[in-house]
Amino acid sequence: QMYWKNVQQLLQNLIRKLAAVSQYEEVLAKINATSTDHLTVLKTKPQSIQRDIITVCNDPYALAQQLTHIELERLNYIGPEEFVQAFVQKDPLDNDKNCYRDRKKTQNLEAYVEWFNRLSYLVATEICMPVKKKHRARVIEYFIDVARECFNIGNFNSLMAIISGMNMSPVSRLKKTWAKVKTAKFDILEHQMDPSSNFYNYRTALRGAAQRSLTAHSNREKIVIPFFSLLIKDIYFLNEGCANRLPNGHVNFEKFWELAKQVSEFMTWKQVECPFERDRKILQYLLTVPVFSDDALYLASYESESPENHIEKDRWKTLRFVSEV
Repeated sequence: QMYWKNVQQLLQNLIRKLAAVSQYEEVLAKINATSTDHLTVLKTKPQSIQRDIITVCNDPYALAQQLTHIELERLNYIGPEEFVQAFVQKDPLDNDKNCYRDRKKTQNLEAYVEWFNRLSYLVATEICMPVKKKHRARVIEYFIDVARECFNIGNFNSLMAIISGMNMSPVSRLKKTWAKVKTAKFDILEHQMDPSSNFYNYRTALRGAAQRSLTAHSNREKIVIPFFSLLIKDIYFLNEGCANRLPNGHVNFEKFWELAKQVSEFMTWKQVECPFERDRKILQYLLTVPVFSDDALYLASYESESPENHIEKDRWKTLRFVSEV
Protein backbone atom coordinates (compact mmCIF):
# COMPACT_ATOMS: atom_id res chain seq x y z
CA GLN A 1 0.00 0.00 0.00
CA MET A 2 2.76 2.43 1.01
CA TYR A 3 4.81 1.62 -2.12
CA TRP A 4 1.76 2.20 -4.30
CA LYS A 5 1.29 5.65 -2.70
CA ASN A 6 4.95 6.48 -3.35
CA VAL A 7 4.66 5.36 -6.98
CA GLN A 8 1.53 7.50 -7.46
CA GLN A 9 3.31 10.50 -5.92
CA LEU A 10 6.29 9.99 -8.23
CA LEU A 11 4.03 9.71 -11.27
CA GLN A 12 2.17 12.90 -10.36
CA ASN A 13 5.45 14.78 -9.91
CA LEU A 14 6.71 13.45 -13.25
CA ILE A 15 3.51 14.46 -15.06
CA ARG A 16 3.72 17.96 -13.52
CA LYS A 17 7.36 18.31 -14.55
CA LEU A 18 6.67 17.10 -18.12
CA ALA A 19 3.73 19.51 -18.44
CA ALA A 20 5.95 22.39 -17.27
CA VAL A 21 8.71 21.43 -19.73
CA SER A 22 6.29 21.20 -22.65
CA GLN A 23 4.72 24.55 -21.70
CA TYR A 24 8.20 26.10 -21.54
CA GLU A 25 9.08 24.67 -24.97
CA GLU A 26 5.86 26.15 -26.40
CA VAL A 27 6.80 29.57 -24.99
CA LEU A 28 10.29 29.22 -26.52
CA ALA A 29 8.74 28.37 -29.90
CA LYS A 30 6.48 31.45 -29.68
CA ILE A 31 9.40 33.69 -28.77
CA ASN A 32 11.40 32.34 -31.72
CA ALA A 33 8.45 32.73 -34.09
CA THR A 34 8.09 36.42 -33.28
CA SER A 35 11.67 37.04 -34.45
CA THR A 36 12.87 37.68 -30.94
CA ASP A 37 15.74 35.25 -30.59
CA HIS A 38 16.71 35.91 -34.19
CA LEU A 39 18.98 38.71 -35.30
CA THR A 40 16.83 41.33 -36.96
CA VAL A 41 18.33 43.84 -39.36
CA LEU A 42 16.95 47.24 -38.51
CA LYS A 43 17.42 49.31 -41.65
CA THR A 44 15.84 52.59 -40.62
CA LYS A 45 17.16 54.77 -37.80
CA PRO A 46 16.64 52.57 -34.75
CA GLN A 47 15.78 55.47 -32.42
CA SER A 48 12.38 55.74 -34.03
CA ILE A 49 11.79 51.99 -33.72
CA GLN A 50 12.79 51.05 -30.22
CA ARG A 51 13.44 52.48 -26.83
CA ASP A 52 16.86 51.93 -25.39
CA ILE A 53 17.70 49.73 -22.41
CA ILE A 54 18.38 52.64 -20.03
CA THR A 55 14.89 54.07 -20.66
CA VAL A 56 13.36 50.69 -19.84
CA CYS A 57 15.58 50.04 -16.81
CA ASN A 58 17.92 52.78 -15.60
CA ASP A 59 19.20 50.72 -12.67
CA PRO A 60 22.04 48.31 -13.62
CA TYR A 61 21.42 46.27 -10.44
CA ALA A 62 17.79 45.68 -11.43
CA LEU A 63 18.86 44.61 -14.93
CA ALA A 64 21.42 42.13 -13.53
CA GLN A 65 18.66 40.67 -11.35
CA GLN A 66 16.26 40.26 -14.29
CA LEU A 67 19.04 38.63 -16.35
CA THR A 68 19.50 36.20 -13.46
CA HIS A 69 15.76 35.39 -13.66
CA ILE A 70 16.11 34.45 -17.34
CA GLU A 71 19.28 32.44 -16.71
CA LEU A 72 17.82 30.42 -13.82
CA GLU A 73 14.55 29.78 -15.62
CA ARG A 74 16.31 28.49 -18.73
CA LEU A 75 18.85 26.50 -16.75
CA ASN A 76 16.08 24.85 -14.76
CA TYR A 77 14.66 23.20 -17.89
CA ILE A 78 17.92 21.55 -18.97
CA GLY A 79 17.94 17.94 -17.78
CA PRO A 80 21.02 15.72 -17.34
CA GLU A 81 19.78 13.55 -20.22
CA GLU A 82 20.38 16.49 -22.59
CA PHE A 83 24.12 16.32 -21.86
CA VAL A 84 24.00 12.61 -22.64
CA GLN A 85 22.16 13.23 -25.90
CA ALA A 86 24.45 16.10 -26.87
CA PHE A 87 27.68 14.16 -26.43
CA VAL A 88 27.16 10.43 -26.12
CA GLN A 89 26.12 9.43 -29.61
CA LYS A 90 27.06 5.84 -28.91
CA ASP A 91 26.63 3.35 -26.14
CA PRO A 92 29.19 4.59 -23.58
CA LEU A 93 30.81 1.16 -23.30
CA ASP A 94 30.43 -0.17 -26.83
CA ASN A 95 31.98 1.68 -29.76
CA ASP A 96 29.80 -0.04 -32.36
CA LYS A 97 26.26 0.38 -31.03
CA ASN A 98 24.46 3.65 -31.74
CA CYS A 99 21.72 3.94 -29.16
CA TYR A 100 20.75 7.62 -28.93
CA ARG A 101 20.14 8.40 -32.58
CA ASP A 102 16.36 8.72 -32.46
CA ARG A 103 16.00 10.55 -29.18
CA LYS A 104 14.43 13.98 -28.86
CA LYS A 105 16.65 16.90 -29.79
CA THR A 106 18.49 18.78 -27.06
CA GLN A 107 16.16 21.74 -27.52
CA ASN A 108 16.45 23.37 -24.10
CA LEU A 109 20.23 23.16 -24.12
CA GLU A 110 20.38 24.76 -27.58
CA ALA A 111 17.87 27.47 -26.60
CA TYR A 112 20.10 28.35 -23.65
CA VAL A 113 23.17 28.74 -25.88
CA GLU A 114 21.05 30.90 -28.25
CA TRP A 115 20.08 33.11 -25.31
CA PHE A 116 23.80 33.78 -24.64
CA ASN A 117 24.26 34.87 -28.29
CA ARG A 118 21.15 37.05 -28.17
CA LEU A 119 22.36 38.84 -25.03
CA SER A 120 25.78 39.53 -26.63
CA TYR A 121 24.13 41.00 -29.74
CA LEU A 122 21.68 43.00 -27.62
CA VAL A 123 24.60 44.61 -25.72
CA ALA A 124 26.40 45.44 -28.99
CA THR A 125 23.17 46.83 -30.52
CA GLU A 126 22.46 49.09 -27.53
CA ILE A 127 26.02 50.48 -27.66
CA CYS A 128 26.10 51.06 -31.44
CA MET A 129 22.63 52.63 -31.68
CA PRO A 130 22.98 56.09 -30.07
CA VAL A 131 23.99 58.89 -32.41
CA LYS A 132 25.88 60.88 -29.77
CA LYS A 133 29.26 59.77 -28.47
CA LYS A 134 28.47 60.62 -24.83
CA HIS A 135 25.29 58.50 -25.01
CA ARG A 136 27.26 55.52 -26.35
CA ALA A 137 29.83 55.96 -23.55
CA ARG A 138 27.00 56.07 -21.01
CA VAL A 139 25.57 52.78 -22.34
CA ILE A 140 29.03 51.14 -22.12
CA GLU A 141 29.44 52.29 -18.50
CA TYR A 142 25.91 51.08 -17.73
CA PHE A 143 26.69 47.59 -19.05
CA ILE A 144 29.98 47.52 -17.12
CA ASP A 145 27.93 48.09 -13.94
CA VAL A 146 25.43 45.39 -14.99
CA ALA A 147 28.29 42.95 -15.63
CA ARG A 148 29.90 43.75 -12.26
CA GLU A 149 26.61 43.08 -10.46
CA CYS A 150 26.23 39.79 -12.39
CA PHE A 151 29.68 38.82 -11.08
CA ASN A 152 28.65 39.67 -7.49
CA ILE A 153 25.43 37.64 -7.84
CA GLY A 154 27.30 34.62 -9.28
CA ASN A 155 25.71 34.95 -12.71
CA PHE A 156 28.79 34.18 -14.82
CA ASN A 157 26.86 33.34 -17.99
CA SER A 158 25.30 36.82 -18.37
CA LEU A 159 28.61 38.36 -17.34
CA MET A 160 30.44 36.55 -20.15
CA ALA A 161 27.72 37.39 -22.70
CA ILE A 162 27.98 41.11 -21.82
CA ILE A 163 31.78 41.07 -22.07
CA SER A 164 31.65 39.25 -25.43
CA GLY A 165 29.11 41.82 -26.73
CA MET A 166 31.45 44.65 -25.72
CA ASN A 167 34.38 42.93 -27.40
CA MET A 168 32.64 42.55 -30.77
CA SER A 169 34.55 44.42 -33.50
CA PRO A 170 31.79 46.99 -34.26
CA VAL A 171 31.90 48.00 -30.58
CA SER A 172 35.62 47.73 -29.85
CA ARG A 173 36.51 49.89 -32.91
CA LEU A 174 34.63 52.90 -31.44
CA LYS A 175 37.85 54.43 -30.08
CA LYS A 176 36.46 57.96 -29.55
CA THR A 177 33.57 56.51 -27.56
CA TRP A 178 35.80 54.28 -25.42
CA ALA A 179 38.06 57.30 -24.73
CA LYS A 180 35.13 58.81 -22.80
CA VAL A 181 34.61 55.67 -20.70
CA LYS A 182 36.17 55.01 -17.28
CA THR A 183 37.45 51.55 -18.16
CA ALA A 184 39.14 50.50 -14.89
CA LYS A 185 36.09 48.44 -13.79
CA PHE A 186 35.83 46.83 -17.23
CA ASP A 187 39.52 45.87 -17.16
CA ILE A 188 38.98 44.05 -13.83
CA LEU A 189 36.01 42.12 -15.26
CA GLU A 190 37.90 41.20 -18.43
CA HIS A 191 40.76 39.98 -16.26
CA GLN A 192 38.33 37.78 -14.30
CA MET A 193 36.99 36.20 -17.49
CA ASP A 194 40.34 36.05 -19.30
CA PRO A 195 40.51 32.82 -21.37
CA SER A 196 44.26 32.35 -20.82
CA SER A 197 45.49 29.36 -18.78
CA ASN A 198 42.20 27.59 -19.57
CA PHE A 199 40.08 30.33 -17.91
CA TYR A 200 42.06 30.04 -14.66
CA ASN A 201 40.69 33.28 -13.11
CA TYR A 202 37.10 32.44 -13.97
CA ARG A 203 37.44 28.88 -12.63
CA THR A 204 38.82 30.29 -9.35
CA ALA A 205 35.86 32.70 -9.09
CA LEU A 206 33.42 29.88 -9.93
CA ARG A 207 34.91 27.67 -7.19
CA GLY A 208 34.52 30.60 -4.76
CA ALA A 209 30.85 31.01 -5.73
CA ALA A 210 30.27 27.24 -5.47
CA GLN A 211 31.83 27.27 -1.98
CA ARG A 212 29.64 30.22 -0.95
CA SER A 213 26.61 28.34 -2.26
CA LEU A 214 27.35 25.31 -0.05
CA THR A 215 27.31 27.35 3.17
CA ALA A 216 24.58 29.78 2.07
CA HIS A 217 21.72 30.84 4.35
CA SER A 218 19.70 32.56 1.62
CA ASN A 219 18.78 31.81 -2.00
CA ARG A 220 20.70 34.91 -3.07
CA GLU A 221 23.96 33.40 -1.77
CA LYS A 222 23.16 30.05 -3.39
CA ILE A 223 23.20 31.39 -6.97
CA VAL A 224 25.86 29.85 -9.21
CA ILE A 225 25.24 30.25 -12.95
CA PRO A 226 28.30 28.90 -14.78
CA PHE A 227 29.59 30.16 -18.12
CA PHE A 228 27.56 27.53 -19.91
CA SER A 229 29.52 27.10 -23.17
CA LEU A 230 32.64 26.35 -21.15
CA LEU A 231 30.77 23.86 -18.95
CA ILE A 232 29.57 22.03 -22.09
CA LYS A 233 33.09 22.10 -23.51
CA ASP A 234 34.55 20.65 -20.30
CA ILE A 235 32.01 17.82 -20.25
CA TYR A 236 32.54 17.19 -23.98
CA PHE A 237 36.33 16.96 -23.67
CA LEU A 238 36.11 14.84 -20.55
CA ASN A 239 33.82 12.48 -22.44
CA GLU A 240 35.80 12.46 -25.70
CA GLY A 241 39.30 12.74 -24.27
CA CYS A 242 39.16 9.88 -21.77
CA ALA A 243 38.67 6.24 -22.75
CA ASN A 244 35.62 4.40 -21.41
CA ARG A 245 37.81 1.40 -20.63
CA LEU A 246 41.31 1.16 -19.17
CA PRO A 247 44.09 -0.67 -21.10
CA ASN A 248 43.36 -3.78 -18.97
CA GLY A 249 39.75 -3.78 -20.20
CA HIS A 250 38.22 -2.57 -16.93
CA VAL A 251 35.65 0.23 -16.92
CA ASN A 252 37.27 3.66 -16.41
CA PHE A 253 35.34 4.51 -13.25
CA GLU A 254 37.37 7.67 -12.68
CA LYS A 255 36.07 9.15 -15.94
CA PHE A 256 32.43 8.31 -15.19
CA TRP A 257 32.82 9.52 -11.61
CA GLU A 258 34.15 12.89 -12.83
CA LEU A 259 31.35 13.19 -15.42
CA ALA A 260 28.74 12.40 -12.77
CA LYS A 261 30.32 14.93 -10.39
CA GLN A 262 30.19 17.75 -12.97
CA VAL A 263 26.61 17.01 -14.04
CA SER A 264 25.33 16.60 -10.45
CA GLU A 265 26.97 19.89 -9.40
CA PHE A 266 25.18 21.54 -12.32
CA MET A 267 21.91 19.88 -11.21
CA THR A 268 22.30 21.48 -7.76
CA TRP A 269 22.94 24.94 -9.22
CA LYS A 270 19.99 24.83 -11.61
CA GLN A 271 17.50 24.11 -8.84
CA VAL A 272 18.05 27.38 -6.97
CA GLU A 273 14.95 29.57 -6.87
CA CYS A 274 15.51 33.12 -8.05
CA PRO A 275 15.22 35.42 -5.01
CA PHE A 276 14.58 38.60 -7.03
CA GLU A 277 11.17 39.97 -7.91
CA ARG A 278 10.21 39.58 -11.56
CA ASP A 279 9.79 42.75 -13.63
CA ARG A 280 7.68 41.83 -16.66
CA LYS A 281 8.50 45.03 -18.56
CA ILE A 282 12.27 44.51 -18.33
CA LEU A 283 12.02 40.75 -19.05
CA GLN A 284 9.83 41.43 -22.09
CA TYR A 285 12.38 43.92 -23.43
CA LEU A 286 15.35 41.59 -22.90
CA LEU A 287 13.62 38.66 -24.61
CA THR A 288 11.81 40.33 -27.48
CA VAL A 289 13.42 43.61 -28.55
CA PRO A 290 14.95 43.34 -32.07
CA VAL A 291 18.74 43.24 -32.25
CA PHE A 292 21.15 44.07 -35.06
CA SER A 293 22.73 41.44 -37.30
CA ASP A 294 26.52 41.60 -37.85
CA ASP A 295 26.11 43.78 -40.97
CA ALA A 296 23.71 46.18 -39.26
CA LEU A 297 26.09 46.47 -36.29
CA TYR A 298 28.99 47.40 -38.59
CA LEU A 299 26.81 49.89 -40.48
CA ALA A 300 25.72 51.59 -37.23
CA SER A 301 29.33 51.56 -36.00
CA TYR A 302 30.70 53.20 -39.17
CA GLU A 303 27.97 55.82 -39.08
CA SER A 304 28.88 56.62 -35.47
CA GLU A 305 32.65 56.79 -36.07
CA SER A 306 33.88 56.95 -39.66
CA PRO A 307 35.94 54.10 -41.17
CA GLU A 308 39.67 54.43 -40.48
CA ASN A 309 41.23 52.40 -43.30
CA HIS A 310 40.52 51.13 -46.84
CA ILE A 311 39.10 47.82 -45.67
CA GLU A 312 36.58 49.58 -43.40
CA LYS A 313 35.73 52.13 -46.11
CA ASP A 314 35.04 49.41 -48.68
CA ARG A 315 32.92 47.49 -46.23
CA TRP A 316 30.95 50.63 -45.35
CA LYS A 317 30.23 51.35 -49.03
CA THR A 318 29.00 47.78 -49.57
CA LEU A 319 26.81 47.86 -46.47
CA ARG A 320 25.27 51.20 -47.39
CA PHE A 321 24.52 49.98 -50.90
CA VAL A 322 22.91 46.78 -49.57
CA SER A 323 20.82 48.64 -46.97
CA GLU A 324 19.51 51.09 -49.59
CA VAL A 325 18.49 48.38 -52.03
